[in-house]
Amino acid sequence: MPAQASASAEAPPMPSPEVQKAEAAPDKESQVDKGTEETGAAAPPQQKSWLVRHFSLLLRRDRQAQKAGQLFSGLLALNVVFLGGAFICSMIFNKVAITLGDVWILLAVLKVLSLLWLLYYAAGTTRRPHAVLYRDPHAGPIWVRGSLVLFGSCTVCLNAFRVGYDISHIDCKSQLELVFPVIEMVFISIQTWVLWKHCKDCVQVQTNFTRCGLMLTLATNLLLWVLAVINDSMHREIEAELSDLMEKFSGQGNNTCLCLNATVCGVFRKGYLMLYPFSTEYCLICCTVLFVMWKNVGRRLAHHTGAHPSTPSFHLHGVILGPLLGLLTLVAGVCVFVLFQIEASGPAIAPQYFNLYYAFCVAVLPAMSLACLAGTAIHGLEERELDTLKNPTRSLDVVLLMGAALGQMGIGYFSIVAIVATRPHELLNRLILAYSLLLILQHIAQNLFIIEGLHRRPLWEAAPQSSSRKQEAEPARRGSLLELGQGLRRASRAYIHSYSHLNWKRRALKEISLFLILCNITLWMMPAFGIHPEFENGLEKDFYGYQTWFAIVNFGLPLGVFYRMHSVGGLVEVYLGA
Repeated sequence: MPAQASASAEAPPMPSPEVQKAEAAPDKESQVDKGTEETGAAAPPQQKSWLVRHFSLLLRRDRQAQKAGQLFSGLLALNVVFLGGAFICSMIFNKVAITLGDVWILLAVLKVLSLLWLLYYAAGTTRRPHAVLYRDPHAGPIWVRGSLVLFGSCTVCLNAFRVGYDISHIDCKSQLELVFPVIEMVFISIQTWVLWKHCKDCVQVQTNFTRCGLMLTLATNLLLWVLAVINDSMHREIEAELSDLMEKFSGQGNNTCLCLNATVCGVFRKGYLMLYPFSTEYCLICCTVLFVMWKNVGRRLAHHTGAHPSTPSFHLHGVILGPLLGLLTLVAGVCVFVLFQIEASGPAIAPQYFNLYYAFCVAVLPAMSLACLAGTAIHGLEERELDTLKNPTRSLDVVLLMGAALGQMGIGYFSIVAIVATRPHELLNRLILAYSLLLILQHIAQNLFIIEGLHRRPLWEAAPQSSSRKQEAEPARRGSLLELGQGLRRASRAYIHSYSHLNWKRRALKEISLFLILCNITLWMMPAFGIHPEFENGLEKDFYGYQTWFAIVNFGLPLGVFYRMHSVGGLVEVYLGA
């Protein structure tokens, strides 16, 4: 009996068949899930590995084809830009061999080729079966397309003023010169329509031809921007020469280039000079949109990515302080702008108007910098997680912010060197020095705030994604509907707690964003529509020389105008995502 008792104590109890089946089921599931070797089935893993190898080979070939197409189209754009740049540089340094008419002919050929491709893309490529299966929800936001239409319309009006001015001087101008602005008007109109309609496309057919067409159009817009910058530095000289000719005509009467109607000619000339900066902005916006389209060629988006959540509409939500301070800044900026423009219409600008302009900027820039630093600190306190998904549009926004900021920052550094090396003790020079330093700091602080905000997941995306992850995780771990409901209730409570906990932070971010939006609109308006104080004050021009400083200003100021406009779009995204 003791032996039997010890034997029965040492032998484990035999479970029933039902218990054995119940215990074997989780083991089999774990073996299937983990992919262990205990299953003993050799055929299915071999078939699966063959499929994996086959599809990985196809994906590898597809990626290689995409890289080859991107490389070839990029080289095409690079060669076109170098060719056009050589023509433009030759026109600058050797006006006898290469004239402005030769550059216009080259650009007319490029515009005609780009125009033909745009028409083919809109009427042929996009209408093929399975051509556009996906559309990038982040590409072409409404503010980009609105700016595209606005600046495109202004550029068309600019060319209309140019045609009217040339017709008024038809006796002393070649009729061939009327062809170039007409071609540009047609090109801009069709390009604006195509980009408005197809800026979100992810084309899946004729990918190499589409990439080459996009790069050709991008190179054409880039060359138009370069030529616009050069002409922007020359149109003041043209206006001065025209005024000298008119004075000689009124005094001596020997001028043969007569305007048929002096009043109409004055309207055409003023309209041309007023709308000229918009052509540079239009070309830069087109380049960015075309680059995003080029990156999206052949891109395949996941189904959940294509179904982009509806972006909330723009509401103040009780935000008061930021819009109020921003409106005060905007009104003050408009007053300073009008006073400066009235004074600039005279023969010379008095020094007190320069002091007024730079004093206003010196007062606004520190407030903007402090607001950006406060917003960056609030971003660090937030509990919203970072959006780490690959997003070409957001990456391009960051690159454009950093690149466009170099324009004004470069002018600021050149001004600092010129002032410190000459007369730093005068009132105007001290204001310019303070303005240059504060401008550099404000660009850095604002870039940090916008980039940090763009990389934060918007609030309307954070809650559904977290709940969906819980919905997917709960059934895998528990099969009970009761436990799933409890998990969803916990997620809802956590979301409500997070929402109320972040309320003051979200309000502060919205206040800061709206204040910065209105301030950037104010600082965008001044260089875009009026006389440039950076060139008219005469300090840097005397230090660096006329040609050098003109090249610096007319390269940096269009980038500065583009930076302010692009910052407004980024700040709107930050406001909506808060």
